[in-house]
Amino acid sequence: YRLRLESWSILTKLKIKIECIQTVRFLHVAFDTTGDTFLAGDHHGNIYVFDISRNRFRLVQKTGQACTALAFSLRRTTEFLVALADNTIKCFDKDTKQLVSWMRGHEGAVSSISVHSSGRYAISTSLDTAQLWDLDTFQRKRKLNIKQSVGIQRVFFLPLSNTILSCFSDDSIFAWESDTLFCKYQLPVPDCGPKISYKAFAVTRDGKSLAAGGRSNLLHLWCLDSRQLVRVIQMPTQVRTVRQLEFLPDSFDGGASQTLGVLSQDGMMRFINIHTCKLLFHMGSHDNAITTVAVSPNGRHVAAIMDNGSINVYSVQSLTQELNKPPPSQVAVVSGGDADQELSNLKVKVRSEVVQRPAKSSGRRTQVKILRPPAGSTAEDKENELPAGLNKKRLVALLKAFGEYPAKYRMFVWRSLLCLPENHASYSSLTDKGLHSAYLTLHDKYPIKSHKLQRGLQRVLSALAHWAAIFGEVEYLPLIAFPFVKLFQNNPMLCFEVVATVIVNWCQHWFEYFPNPPLNILSMAENVLAHHDKELLQHLVDCGITSQLYVWPLLETLFSEVLTRDEWLRVFDSIFSNHPSFLLMACVAYIICCREPLLLCSQKQDFEYFFHHRNNLDVTAMIKEAYRLMGSTPADIHPRTMLSDFTPLTKDQYPVFNQYPEFIVEYQSREREKIRLQEMEYLRERQEVSALRADFVRRQAEEEACYAQQELLQKAEEQRRNILAQEEEKLTQQRAKLAAMKRELKVKEIQLLDATRSRFFKNQQDLKASQIQELEQEISRKMDLRERETAAAVQDLEVRQMELEAQRKRLEQVRRMLHLTFLPLSQLPLLSPPVTCSPSQT
Repeated sequence: YRLRLESWSILTKLKIKIECIQTVRFLHVAFDTTGDTFLAGDHHGNIYVFDISRNRFRLVQKTGQACTALAFSLRRTTEFLVALADNTIKCFDKDTKQLVSWMRGHEGAVSSISVHSSGRYAISTSLDTAQLWDLDTFQRKRKLNIKQSVGIQRVFFLPLSNTILSCFSDDSIFAWESDTLFCKYQLPVPDCGPKISYKAFAVTRDGKSLAAGGRSNLLHLWCLDSRQLVRVIQMPTQVRTVRQLEFLPDSFDGGASQTLGVLSQDGMMRFINIHTCKLLFHMGSHDNAITTVAVSPNGRHVAAIMDNGSINVYSVQSLTQELNKPPPSQVAVVSGGDADQELSNLKVKVRSEVVQRPAKSSGRRTQVKILRPPAGSTAEDKENELPAGLNKKRLVALLKAFGEYPAKYRMFVWRSLLCLPENHASYSSLTDKGLHSAYLTLHDKYPIKSHKLQRGLQRVLSALAHWAAIFGEVEYLPLIAFPFVKLFQNNPMLCFEVVATVIVNWCQHWFEYFPNPPLNILSMAENVLAHHDKELLQHLVDCGITSQLYVWPLLETLFSEVLTRDEWLRVFDSIFSNHPSFLLMACVAYIICCREPLLLCSQKQDFEYFFHHRNNLDVTAMIKEAYRLMGSTPADIHPRTMLSDFTPLTKDQYPVFNQYPEFIVEYQSREREKIRLQEMEYLRERQEVSALRADFVRRQAEEEACYAQQELLQKAEEQRRNILAQEEEKLTQQRAKLAAMKRELKVKEIQLLDATRSRFFKNQQDLKASQIQELEQEISRKMDLRERETAAAVQDLEVRQMELEAQRKRLEQVRRMLHLTFLPLSQLPLLSPPVTCSPSQT
């Protein structure tokens, strides 16, 4: 085989083909979790691994039969699953090329394999059944059987959940709990409109939207939260059947993918925006049709198997600039409408006249119309205008000249840069709710010597928790807020607004993966580090250090652990004066400026200590490096393209903050409320016990007072006590006698048990002796039998030897006779009479 790379200067897409003398067609492809490596299987049973970043491929397995499905996103990243034509599934290791497991159970060909987001479980689907496998033990856990009249189209896991979605040939869709296989809900089958006969399905990365298509040019878009059909999208008339649907992931869409790829019967895959229903671009053509595709998890590449059996790998970002734009504003106007609208009201046609795709190069220049703002006030001037008559452009120039703002006016400049609304009414409405239950015991986890700072931090965190429920659950929120609480300790309202502004702008997308760290943000920083210092990143990877260890400690503390007060203020002068992406660039700049000590570290504990303690660092060089990174980082990996511009807090009312998984926060809130109620119940019971103890002390005092009044009865009481003592003495004697009788009975019982045990042991010994005697007799009998057999065998051998001796002599005699018979006449004795031989002797 020979790997051929063709660089297309017009479409700038990467095309990989496998060519050989005899055409070998590829059948299936599957990406790994990184999106830079994918598997490909051909109809001869050969499995290849392609590394896009290194431009390499290699053969990892020869199965000997065609594959029907592939899966490459297992927990152990070196292992992959392949479904074969003999209805079995095999697990191989791509590095050792060894067979890990062999799973049987399907009676028909396996059409798809879905792997859980954790990589532990997998679902294999055939026409008649679906089976759930445990990839740790490779044992089948569950099996879904159906009626013969209803076939299975597809069964797969929903992303980031334990829900299994099963789709059948009668267009029915069920959702199941993967642990208990309890049916959670069923999507209603549309009772009006043409029947689509679902064949293809796709789910967004957040698991909230489902797209379905089939034998029609209509696509159904379902909302899995409300379990309703929210939109019907009509594809162009060229589309008659939908073969495959795939969502394009994006790093800043929060998992709610907006771009849907539709592969139709004509071999073309059209990518549309499901909200605007605009056709963005397409792949394939009538002459070079696509059979099936696989989209990388990071949305950067699409691997397509063509009709001629080759594989084309497309770079998505080079095909359109639509995906690189920041998301639109989340403010929408709610308009009235009929809740019981018909299916036809949901239908939206895809506008094919606005197709956006890279045009072929020509000699003409593209005409661009520039919309100019009215004279007198430019957009740049409006953007640089700040409250109190300040100008952002001049402030940035001053900052670059002196490296920091004047300490005397720093807080004033920050308030102007952040455009704080100073909304006393909204802040008072939050503080009036009192301390939040999540921060009642804040001093236990974060003890602070200053009671004023402790109360200020507790008040600001409580206000944030009342503003958005997630801030009562974020464990690292005190680390973010404490530096600002210390700076604005005399003005808690400004402190709250500064922290809220930082969260809204510089902490964008931090809480989408809550309670986990923001993996999308960490990946942005890792991409920037990979572009500017590959050696350092490779060293971190070789040491097993991830971005959660070298980026997240800097972000969750906002550099407060690694910088002094003056250094921290200088860094945040630059952070507040630039785009929100400057914070990520500052993290990368800190790592690059510390590359020398980091390259000397090799243990995980050393890295943890390094990023949680102050180090010898030139902050001026770090800030300059951050500015350099802001200007030299390519647009496709620049955080600026993925983070929104600065958005100040509104003056009338603080904005609603809901950019987090609400179900997780609500669950944790319910659990905290349950714990709080339990603590209250414990305190109530404790108070009741205290009240009972006080009542007991009071009663004891009353009894002592009564005792003083009952001195006259003391003598009678003493007499009765003497009588009671005598009775107790008698009772003690009786108890002693009873104890002696019990001991005697116990001794007799022990003796009886010993005798019984002795008889039992004797019987056992006799039985063993008899068994041993029988065994000895058996051994003697077998030895005699062996001796007799040996003697008989010796006699047989002697007889045989005698027979052989007689036979030898007889043969010797015959040989002599034959020798005499054939002697010449001259050698015969003269006096010997003539010898006559009978025929038998001859």
